Amino acid sequence: MLACVLTLRLAAHRAIRRAASWPCVPAHVLRFHLLQQQPLSELTGGAGAQAWAVRICDSAAIAPMQEKTATPTAAAAVAAAPAGGSADAGPCTTASNVPDGFTVRSEGLANILYKGNDVFYNEAQVTNRDLSTAVLRHFLPLLAKERAAGKHKPKRDSAARRAKEAMQVEQRKREEQGQGDASTSAGPAAGAARQPCQGAWVLEGLAATGLRSIRYAKEIPGIARIVANDLDEGAVASMRRNVAFNGPEVEALIDCRCADARMVMMGSQNKFDAVDLDPYGTPSMFLDTAVQCVSEGGLMLVTATDMANLCGNNATACHSNYGSYPVHRTYCHEMAVRILLACIESHANRHRRHITPLLSLCVDFYVRVFVRIETSPATVKESPCKLAYLWQSSGCNSFWLQPVGSKKVMEDPAGKKPPNIKYMPGHGPAVPERCPDTGSGYLMGGPIWSGPIHDRSFLTGLMEDLDRDQERYKQYARIRGLVALAADELPDAPLYYDYHDLCKTARCAPMRLEVLRSALINAGYRVSASHANPLAVKTDAPPSVMWDIVRCWIRDNPVNLSKIANGSYLHNLVTKEPTLQADFTLVDAAKAPAKADGITRFVQNPSHWGPKSRHGRPPLTAPDAVAADAGKGGTKQQQQQRAAKRAREAAKGAGTDAHGDSDVRAGGDGSGGDAEDAVEANKMAKA
Repeated sequence: MLACVLTLRLAAHRAIRRAASWPCVPAHVLRFHLLQQQPLSELTGGAGAQAWAVRICDSAAIAPMQEKTATPTAAAAVAAAPAGGSADAGPCTTASNVPDGFTVRSEGLANILYKGNDVFYNEAQVTNRDLSTAVLRHFLPLLAKERAAGKHKPKRDSAARRAKEAMQVEQRKREEQGQGDASTSAGPAAGAARQPCQGAWVLEGLAATGLRSIRYAKEIPGIARIVANDLDEGAVASMRRNVAFNGPEVEALIDCRCADARMVMMGSQNKFDAVDLDPYGTPSMFLDTAVQCVSEGGLMLVTATDMANLCGNNATACHSNYGSYPVHRTYCHEMAVRILLACIESHANRHRRHITPLLSLCVDFYVRVFVRIETSPATVKESPCKLAYLWQSSGCNSFWLQPVGSKKVMEDPAGKKPPNIKYMPGHGPAVPERCPDTGSGYLMGGPIWSGPIHDRSFLTGLMEDLDRDQERYKQYARIRGLVALAADELPDAPLYYDYHDLCKTARCAPMRLEVLRSALINAGYRVSASHANPLAVKTDAPPSVMWDIVRCWIRDNPVNLSKIANGSYLHNLVTKEPTLQADFTLVDAAKAPAKADGITRFVQNPSHWGPKSRHGRPPLTAPDAVAADAGKGGTKQQQQQRAAKRAREAAKGAGTDAHGDSDVRAGGDGSGGDAEDAVEANKMAKA
């Protein structure tokens, strides 16, 4: 038995050294079983040992086989993988090498072993992972070009630190795998020869199954090292299983660690070119160490899922986590993005660093931001000018922003000296004592990030990459639409109005969105949509202009004033004479961009997607709801109430689907459809 085990180990080591030249490498499967500490009888007993020996010795003749759960998209992505990358060296995921009790889940070019719910895996986050992979594929080559041109030079000790880290990682791998001398190592990061210029270093602070890190290793060229960390020992064990399952090239790139992410980042100052944080809840406790461990000009990818706090349902928790007070209004989803950006900026400023947002999105139930980190004490002085407090009228939809700081540039009269810049507190108040349209008071929120939340030049290149590599991404249509929406947004117009909510406040029939946009453009203002809301109107027009347009619309479509109390906020709003005479003539610039380029902006989620009770369940009709509720007991009235509630939820879901279909018919961005479509959808939701 001992001789058999030694023979197997020796054959496995030889197979690992020869793996780079094989189209399929089953030897890592043996190492996977050894790492799992399975009983020796499973590997050495009779026919089992003979089967393993044949599989190892004849592995060079084994042809690549189809993945167990691979999709046509994944197969096409494998075929389209660039030469020289690690994407085309995946393992053979056949039924024979999948352990009992596990299933194989495929996403992109990665395959992971999954068993029940032992480690957290969120299938709905495939959009997040696809988008992150696409952003890094576009960003890392840009960073390499900038550094080759002499920009964003790393710290002097970064090269020595990375070489030392590579030696420590390789030593730890040799100890775990028992590979003996360094000459037997097949890892690309072996020894101190690897320098920072030879590849990027990536950190995933909360890796769970390691799926994201595996996708980075297999789909992004030019990566030298990925540190996949998690605090949970069970998650790290699963991560190591999955890394080993994806082949030796992935193993050589990914360093799995079990530690507190804050401690890992604290000991890695200016080392990682990209830091990915995707926690369950708020990322606030990780931000201070994260902004320090990002290399000069590197990228931070941050997710926040505590939307109830960020959107104002739990304002005190938001203030304690992010240092900002939210206001729960229709623009709350974009405000959540800006609160997170302001928090990251404040942490970066403490270390003489600042952020440059490249892409910032609110998607479904989370916020995802991609920001560059750079060091510049002079730019840090301008940070208060990029933050603002929010004044929200308590009687209508009007809002104003008041900058936290201001900047005054004083030119030299003789022109011989550079201009003198003086930084001062912001001027205020930004509003009169009472709301000029309703006479109400105000709610105050913030501070929030008031600068641009996207980099349009970066998004242009990203869209070109997405169009070229669209077969790589399962959620291509979704992320392409989101990036297109972000590129269309006005960069200097924070927050937005919901035009349905404007008409609801004034109790008037809603106008077509193109009509409202045309009126704003004819008045000399700019207008765009927002990625956060298909009914959004983002504009640089002041609130008084918005309400003058609504009043001119009411003049042609009167409201019933007899039902509005005299002297109320609403009465003051609709009876005030407009100072601007709106021109509702339709203009081409007001049309939905989707009608011009044919790219759907707001893409529906798949039918199986959804939180809690709706996840994976078809909508219930009223009879189905009664049947499902019959076994819960209670009085007949209670059963009827529960059945009616479930029927309303199902009808609401159907109304949402119908609204999404009208968006697609109207051009895809939710902004080109008639108001009648939205009214019909609301009727279906109330049915």
